[in-house]
Amino acid sequence: MNLNKLKSAFKQAIVYGIATVFPRIVSVLLVRLHTDKSVLENISEYGDLSIIFSYIILLNVLLSYGLETAFFRFFNSYSKKSNVVSTSSISIILTSLVFLALGLTFTDQISDFIGIRSDYLYLVIWILVLDSLVVIPFAYLRLNNKAIKYTVIKIFNVIVNISLNIFFLIFLKNNHTKSSSLDYIYLENFEINYIFISLLISSALTFLLMINFYLNIQYKIDFKLLKKMLKYSAPILIAGLAFSINESFDKILLDYFDVDKAQIGMYAACYKLALFITLFSTAFKLGIEPFIFSSAKNNSPEKAYALILEVFVILGSFILITVVVFIDILKFLFIGDSAYWEALYIVPIILMANLFLGIYQNLSVWYKVTDKTKFGAYISTFGAVITLSVNIALIPFYGYLGSAVATFLAYFIMAIISYFIGQRHYPIPYNLPKICTYIALSTFFAFTSFYIFPGNYYFGIGILILLGLVIIKFEKNTIKLINNEN
Repeated sequence: MNLNKLKSAFKQAIVYGIATVFPRIVSVLLVRLHTDKSVLENISEYGDLSIIFSYIILLNVLLSYGLETAFFRFFNSYSKKSNVVSTSSISIILTSLVFLALGLTFTDQISDFIGIRSDYLYLVIWILVLDSLVVIPFAYLRLNNKAIKYTVIKIFNVIVNISLNIFFLIFLKNNHTKSSSLDYIYLENFEINYIFISLLISSALTFLLMINFYLNIQYKIDFKLLKKMLKYSAPILIAGLAFSINESFDKILLDYFDVDKAQIGMYAACYKLALFITLFSTAFKLGIEPFIFSSAKNNSPEKAYALILEVFVILGSFILITVVVFIDILKFLFIGDSAYWEALYIVPIILMANLFLGIYQNLSVWYKVTDKTKFGAYISTFGAVITLSVNIALIPFYGYLGSAVATFLAYFIMAIISYFIGQRHYPIPYNLPKICTYIALSTFFAFTSFYIFPGNYYFGIGILILLGLVIIKFEKNTIKLINNEN
């Protein structure tokens, strides 16, 4: 095990964590803004906004089509690295332009089909295209360990977005009558448009900051390489679409089953409180993934992979309990209207679901380093089938609670299946007793705190201290291993 590289990877995870956690925290802060009665007067409007963002998540995956992961894989293994950069870039440019042309040509037809207003859709199309065009440039920064630059640009994007939201939704709305120039750009009942205009401007400025990448590459496409990359990325695309179904399609299905938009809005807002596990999981993945691919060529990297999952589960368990213990504080901080709190009881379920999603993502190392990405597609597709089936079965009877249960079952089963198949194809010495113990402890503590001792901070802080002491006592060797300079 190359401890220095692993230690560096964990440090990278911290830096990328800032780049990932900060934008996501701000997205939760935007929930606070968007759920305020003075911004969106009706909860149903937030329901509409959530449904649109669900489509954005699906289309973002479609437009990147697994090329980012393929870029990592082939950049590390292909001799002509400049060909990997240019081929990937040209591919993403062409597909983005095709999507833009089709989207703008058939905006009205698409609007009728998916039920999104055409003025919203027009803005969404441009946002999607701009976001797809920065996928490879951001991946290139990660590959070259330019974590600081990556982080600064990501944070800049978020600051612009939230600043424009505040300007349009608060300052402009409250002051447009005081200035003729402000009154000229103010439109009544235009709040959702302003939200997407803010996102569009921030995406455009981010693209401009990354434009040098496109100005300095060779525009030469290697079709043989492209064919290999697309073959590698195709299962990842399927897996990504399946993941996006698990993550976001529940809001679309709730709408399909005519669940009241206000109920969808409540569910979507409270669902955001469970994203703290996702924040950690995403940051962890961003920092660790380059290490996984680069160490695959070393002798016996399996112990490092096993240690990575242990660290993830330990930290993830602690974060899960922390969110549950302080849920009453978080709801005041991040949800603007107490009417939304009706859906808070789904938060522990979604937190557990996201923990198992993170576990699955760490387990997926076996099919990524062996180029057996088709298994990722199989497992993710099976998870999507579970999501759709359970949603369809439970929504008519339990509403959004059925969607929360469906999300948990999908991620839990995916993690179990990935572990057993992975051990057959690429055995990794995971410490299952330890991992299962932390999961069981965090589940018991979280559900006890939320459902039996809600708002009892003596109990909640007590179990956090207890878990912390357990980690310190039993993980001394792990901590020493990570901190070992030699």
